[in-house]
Amino acid sequence: MAVVPETLFNRDGAIYMGARRQPAGCTVGLFGVPYDGTTSFRPGTRFGPAAIRQVSDGLETYDPQLDADLEDIAFCDLGAVEIAFGAPEPVVEATRQAADAVMDLGLKPLMLGGEHSISSGAVGAVAARHPDLVLLQLDAHADLRDQWLGGRHSHACAMRRCLEVLPSQELLQVAIRSGTREEFSELQREQRLVSLEQLPERLAAIAGRPLYLTVDLDWFDPAVMSGTGTPEPGGFCWRDFANLVALLEGQNLVAADVVELAPGLDSSGCSAVLAAKVVRSLLLRLAGC
Repeated sequence: MAVVPETLFNRDGAIYMGARRQPAGCTVGLFGVPYDGTTSFRPGTRFGPAAIRQVSDGLETYDPQLDADLEDIAFCDLGAVEIAFGAPEPVVEATRQAADAVMDLGLKPLMLGGEHSISSGAVGAVAARHPDLVLLQLDAHADLRDQWLGGRHSHACAMRRCLEVLPSQELLQVAIRSGTREEFSELQREQRLVSLEQLPERLAAIAGRPLYLTVDLDWFDPAVMSGTGTPEPGGFCWRDFANLVALLEGQNLVAADVVELAPGLDSSGCSAVLAAKVVRSLLLRLAGC
């Protein structure tokens, strides 16, 4: 029987609603990486994974949009990756090891952040097993800088680092609305910038290929997601996300992450609830619903 590597995960604290602690019989493995060591504006994303778990019990297990229920799937919450706060490189490596461990258990990984810099670790682990992996990014920011404030693993460099571990080099960046002139030139030149209207056609072109979805919660408008470190006006609402999730039906979604929730920046708690609802949708999609 597959055993959870105890040295990798701290299993104290809250658990996502409906989750098991043991992986036997499960299809999806959820884990958190509570890190915000390269935050460049407002810190606090280290508290995101715990907040998502804590508020999840306030949601129904049933998703009317997908007509699916968490009670009908088997998934486990493996806990939080044990990390040392400080430089990002060891955290990215620990994230890679954790995603590998989840897949060794026969599970599809769903990672909760933490800041976006951690995603390259998980993407690298998944891409090593799926060389033709396509990365789908929901984000306010392009995150294509090679370095920011002297660091190559800043959350402002998240997609640049992901591209370095993505053999296919296929990155679809959905409705990005913030970045440098150089980043937007690259988005256009490489045809990575995808509007919501173009997304159905672009997804149809990759049907059947393994897909990793990374959700930076600042993709949502600050009016509905104020609890994030780098809010950007002009974003999206729940209905936009629900429509996008509907497009994933039939896609080969093999892994996902949800990052950049800073719950302390939203005293109402609504941002954490929205994030928990995003996680519910992705759990169901990863389980094949």
